[in-house]
Amino acid sequence: MIRIYGYQGCGTCRKAYKWLEEQGLEFEKVAIRETPPSREEFAMALSKYESIRKLFNTSGMDYRSMGLKDSLPGMSDEDALDLLGSNGNLVKRPFVISGSTALVGFNEGDWSSALL
Repeated sequence: MIRIYGYQGCGTCRKAYKWLEEQGLEFEKVAIRETPPSREEFAMALSKYESIRKLFNTSGMDYRSMGLKDSLPGMSDEDALDLLGSNGNLVKRPFVISGSTALVGFNEGDWSSALL
């Protein structure tokens, strides 16, 4: 089962939901603000993307207001994962977990390769 963490007010998330429906894929929507991904899910995504920064919503207000552009490079991955788990607004959306697959953001080509 595909688990997609998103936010209903996010246009990219709505595009991703629509794409999944068009492909006939079943998925579970999870409200990312109320229920951020687990530490294990973040760790799996980090192993795929190799840069903790890729997991952050760098255009978000929380990211900017917390000054993470400057502090994230000096932060340990463990501390960054704790931060992501404590504030769903910091997570790049949509955030997808399906088996051993982890995806952040929506790119139709990447999603087709990974999920179809």
